[in-house]
Amino acid sequence: METALDDKHRGRLTKDGIRIYEADDFAGMHKAGELAARILDDMSDAVFPGQTTGEIDRIITDRVHAAGATSATIGYKGYQHASCISVNHVVCHGIPSEKVLKDGDILNIDVTVIVDGWFGDSSRMYVAGKLSRKAERLIQVTHDALFKGIEAVKPGNTFGDIGHAIQAYVEAHRMSVVRDFCGHGLGRVFHAPPNVLHYGRAGTGAVLEEGMFFTIEPMVNLGRPETKVLADDWTAVTRDKSLSAQFEHSVGVTATGVDIFTLSPAGKFHPTWS
Repeated sequence: METALDDKHRGRLTKDGIRIYEADDFAGMHKAGELAARILDDMSDAVFPGQTTGEIDRIITDRVHAAGATSATIGYKGYQHASCISVNHVVCHGIPSEKVLKDGDILNIDVTVIVDGWFGDSSRMYVAGKLSRKAERLIQVTHDALFKGIEAVKPGNTFGDIGHAIQAYVEAHRMSVVRDFCGHGLGRVFHAPPNVLHYGRAGTGAVLEEGMFFTIEPMVNLGRPETKVLADDWTAVTRDKSLSAQFEHSVGVTATGVDIFTLSPAGKFHPTWS
């Protein structure tokens, strides 16, 4: 596992403690991000009624090893799986198990891999069987909210601009943005400054600069935004048991805008791709 010490001589730090990477570092992030996205593409055929989340995780583990990469989550704070799989009202950090998927279940699969020391982190939504109308609407709003946030990424804007764009879009559709979890900086470390909030006021927070790498990963609930963490100390669920959805990309700030490192090679980022 990479540590912050491994990264201390690369680029520079802003006054907010955010690392600024060099132009050559974008290639490493693309390589790691592409693998994470390719693994998630492969999961499109692994999600169906009767499948278990544990079997999906076993397939992901095999894909990571076959690529000669390392899972960033196996061994992270004691976690023992290559993915987090969050079903229905689970907001994030769902632990793979022998839980059997039912027709109509929606799930987020979150994968982070390490390739040549670079971290590729992405998640997206899937459906087992037939997608209900309310779940489809939640997934669409969450997907579009992510891209509203990504559209706000360019030098001179602020992290508050990202959060405001997401929050305004979600709440206009009478859904809620989870506030208990956020995006994060990454690069040659898994988690680093800044915390990327998915709500906030435009024009506030640290100013975006070329060379910043971070995730944007809004979690959106059909009901209220409050969450609670279960006794396993990982699984976060909606307090009101409403459905929740999440999409995540890893991005880098360029001179003119944004570079998305985790785009789907097969065009399967949205669960209704077919």
